[in-house]
Amino acid sequence: MRILILTIFAMFGFFAVQGQSYTTKKTAGKKALKYYEKGKELMRSNKNADALKEFERALQEDRKFIDAKIEWASIKFSQGDEATTEKALEEVIAMDPYYNSRLLYTLAAIEKRAGKCEEALKHVEMYRKAPRPNAALLTKAERLVSDCDFMLDAGSGKVPFDPKRMSEKINTKEFEYFPSLTADGEVFFYTRRLKGQEDIYFSRKTKDGWTTGQPIGSLNTPGNEANQSISADGKFMVYTACDRRDGYGSCDLYFSELKKGNWTTPVNMGPYVNTMNWESQPSVSADGKSVYFASRRKNNKGKADIYVSTRDKDGTWSQAKALSGKINTTGDDQTPFIHPDGKTLYFKSNGLPGFGGYDVFISRKKADGTWGEPKNLGAPINSKFDEGSFMVSLDGTTAYFDTNRKMDKNGAGEIGDTKHDIYYFELAPKLRPSPVTYVKARVIDAETKKPLQADVEFTDVKASKPHTSSLTDDKGEFLVCLPAGKNYGLNVGKKGYLFHSSNFALDAQDASLDEPFELTIELSPIPPAVVAAPDKPNPSASPKPETNKPIVLRNVFFDSGSAKLKSDSQTELNKLYDLLQEYPNMRIRIDGHTDNVGSDADNLRLSSDRAASVKSYLIGKGISSGRLESKGFGESKPIATNDTKEGKQLNRRTEFVVLSF
Repeated sequence: MRILILTIFAMFGFFAVQGQSYTTKKTAGKKALKYYEKGKELMRSNKNADALKEFERALQEDRKFIDAKIEWASIKFSQGDEATTEKALEEVIAMDPYYNSRLLYTLAAIEKRAGKCEEALKHVEMYRKAPRPNAALLTKAERLVSDCDFMLDAGSGKVPFDPKRMSEKINTKEFEYFPSLTADGEVFFYTRRLKGQEDIYFSRKTKDGWTTGQPIGSLNTPGNEANQSISADGKFMVYTACDRRDGYGSCDLYFSELKKGNWTTPVNMGPYVNTMNWESQPSVSADGKSVYFASRRKNNKGKADIYVSTRDKDGTWSQAKALSGKINTTGDDQTPFIHPDGKTLYFKSNGLPGFGGYDVFISRKKADGTWGEPKNLGAPINSKFDEGSFMVSLDGTTAYFDTNRKMDKNGAGEIGDTKHDIYYFELAPKLRPSPVTYVKARVIDAETKKPLQADVEFTDVKASKPHTSSLTDDKGEFLVCLPAGKNYGLNVGKKGYLFHSSNFALDAQDASLDEPFELTIELSPIPPAVVAAPDKPNPSASPKPETNKPIVLRNVFFDSGSAKLKSDSQTELNKLYDLLQEYPNMRIRIDGHTDNVGSDADNLRLSSDRAASVKSYLIGKGISSGRLESKGFGESKPIATNDTKEGKQLNRRTEFVVLSF
């Protein structure tokens, strides 16, 4: 303890002397000096409480005994009583501001933490004028000035903050921290530390609240596993483990996948991610294909910088790259959280102007892929204390964080006794990410109703480029996040089945993200006669009455009132072309349908022309005209009501049906 106190006060400059109109240890009376020397001896024996009394006796003998006042203040400082320390240092500086000029910086630092920036700036300016200011302290003083300038500017801009402690099923008398949550909000993961042992826990949401947290037995070991991050669908996890035989450094990142209800054997993320140093605090992107993390490695700007690595098609992780822009500083930049919108990053840093040691910041990705200027989340979210990890729910309304400060709804509070707990609060609109929803579906065989492992592909329709792709799991399920602002096409396919098509127009002005999309998708097996037919189809064969279920092409679009195909339709039509290429004996009829707006004759003609346009597109790609028919049905076969906008949109559709022979 004595060494710790000496280190702290050497840092703040408590031990230089010169002196004049006050008493020092060189000029104090014998009795006061006796108490002072006894106090120093007790401090060396780590008996601070007794030492405090001796310094008080020395000051009773001589209230101008400046060295005794400093030592008395040093003990108060070590006890965390900054208010008393501040008052004592003010008395010392009133005797002589340059007796030990470093005390000016110490006082300014205490005042800044107390929110007294005007006073702190005054004492920093006095320190700058000291005869021999310390270069390292001058650098710290400049940072203090930046923080205070920021705090004074932000003083009138407090954000709403009403933190609530999470359920006692999650928070216990132990340490709980580093929250992560699946996109549907159903499973909550976190780290618990018990007697120095870190393990990963999870809790499930029920109608009665959160279940009692349980450790993930297959991932936890006698060593430490912590700081986990989960993909949006809850099936891919990255976490930190230290001092393992297969590790590259002190702490490495590992990943595991949830398959058939069990977590797979964890795999080290490899040398492109992990180094001989420290990697930790991962954040997995919504699709599980990128991981953001903190690393202490050579050539960093500061002690810890934030990096990102992406997963290639072959499953390997790319060479990690430091984030662009001003995310990384000369300080410590840690605990990144990438929101499922893919463009909003939250992280903590002590290298940017703020309210305390570590503050939480937000940065938004720009159109060119670089990261924008970090913005402090503001008070009272950030405080004079060090803030912990921070994450935001899919809908952007709720933030989760861990802290060891006990808070009221104004964010006020003191450091807790020994442990961290997890809290949540409603995030102010200006601090929220872009809106995001999700598609959660189960893919089954249309006839047997059994789950299918199928290919899932979402495309950005207007850009005609992939958004994300995945496979359904052993239950036939998938969950994919869709940020607002784009028109998404979904294609679900499996060999031996006709594909499924859906559209999610989240770029529409009236698009609602209040409710996620939860679907059951039925894939129809390709008729056996098509699969088993001769290699060369017989164009003259007469089709039997059509009995197969039509497949709606949800991502085929036309200009309003026109049969001209939009370029947005190419991705979907090319899927149909690929299907016809794979099964050369397949014959289809393309059907056109409209809503009930307009005359029967006009609608019949428009639907016929649109079906014919699709047929022409396929012929132009090389499909034999003998394998294609087209027919318009006008408004005669609605699949939804025509009394609503949504119903009319469903009725305006293009389908294809496999013809039987």
